[in-house]
Amino acid sequence: MPSTSRLAIVLAAGLGTRMKSDRPKVMHQVAGLSLVGHVLKAVDAAGIGRVAVVVGPDMPELVAEVARRAPGAQCHVQQERLGTAHAARAAEPAWRDLPDQVLVLFGDTPLVSPQTLARVCARLDEGADVVVLGFEAQDPTGYGRLLTEGDRLLAIREERDASEAERAVRFCNSGIMGFRGTRFAGIVQRIGNANAKGEYYLTDAVEIAAELGLSVVTERADEWEVQGINTRVQLARVEADYQRQARIAAMEGGATLTAPETVHFSHDTRLGRDVVVEPNVVFGPGVEIGDGVTIRAFSHLEDARVAEGATLGPYARLRPGAEIGAGAHIGNFVEIKNARVETGAKVNHLTYIGDARVGAGANIGAGTITCNYDGFLKHHTDIGAGAFVGSNSTLVAPVTIGDGAYLAAGGVVTEDVPADALSLGRARQVVKEGRGAQLKARFARAKAEKTGA
Repeated sequence: MPSTSRLAIVLAAGLGTRMKSDRPKVMHQVAGLSLVGHVLKAVDAAGIGRVAVVVGPDMPELVAEVARRAPGAQCHVQQERLGTAHAARAAEPAWRDLPDQVLVLFGDTPLVSPQTLARVCARLDEGADVVVLGFEAQDPTGYGRLLTEGDRLLAIREERDASEAERAVRFCNSGIMGFRGTRFAGIVQRIGNANAKGEYYLTDAVEIAAELGLSVVTERADEWEVQGINTRVQLARVEADYQRQARIAAMEGGATLTAPETVHFSHDTRLGRDVVVEPNVVFGPGVEIGDGVTIRAFSHLEDARVAEGATLGPYARLRPGAEIGAGAHIGNFVEIKNARVETGAKVNHLTYIGDARVGAGANIGAGTITCNYDGFLKHHTDIGAGAFVGSNSTLVAPVTIGDGAYLAAGGVVTEDVPADALSLGRARQVVKEGRGAQLKARFARAKAEKTGA
């Protein structure tokens, strides 16, 4: 259960100037979820029960996102951007009652894991006053170095101030820090701005804690999970890292990905056991796949549920509200939107089913469409169990096709069809002998006159 004695302060006031975007930086997405949404999700999963998010002025979109992703969180406005410690001070209403633990993290590090945050909390439980999360950098250039003795942190040395020996250190500062709650206020309020930029840096907490004789230790994370995002190139790199981890998790969970590097997951994709996913499949948000489902190549799914044993694609598209029953078949170039396709039904070719129910065992012929929109309102089509809908049928909603009904190919259906009835909705065929040759001759003369041939 989340502990209300633990407080996470998420710093999210950045404008994302280097992103060249009008949106707050943390509102950009990885795997269909905002950067700050990922961080809030990790905080919750780590058992941290209280959340304060520091935002910039005039960021209603971000405030709304926080309310969606963490309904109990409070947003605090940092009117001026004067450094990380200044941002933490903006959240003072959240920490002035001295919670047991305070974690400060960043809204633009979406890959940080709940397990890592839990380890930081555990070090505080064990008696540390300050915990700094570090990582071994492949290339430490530009990072602050963590100078340690065992796991005790002696100093954070910025690269411009580091000696040659210190620059060789590859253990670097992620910026994420944990504090014993009773120590946090005293430390953060002592941080000054006597530096070239006149800003208040949370990293100064290490020196202050040492002066107070407090216990300052480090915890380690993998480099990939503490990547921050300042540019769209870095955003793409983090997306790639997220997808790589998601593919591994899917395969370890019992799914087969025949070309893993081509499959794109959302942050909340759920796959059952023995699912087979062919190349170039995209999972948007809100997709749940049951056991034994096969998803053929180039399919796209979003906000959809697929029951066990169904087959999708290739080139199938499931839009929001699609529910596919057990053993159903959704074939090539078929689009399903806000519709339920029940057990064993088949919609195999070149078809659009929207705002509808397709009953168990029904067969929908190629080229069928449900005409669900009249320009103002959406209307429902109900196709009964065991019904047969012939190819190129047009079902003008609202309309009901009874169980076992048979619709002849090419029909336009505007009225309800009773159970087990036959519907013929097309015009009677008329054959005129010789007219084909006459038309060809007439068209040839017209062409010759137009071209001058």
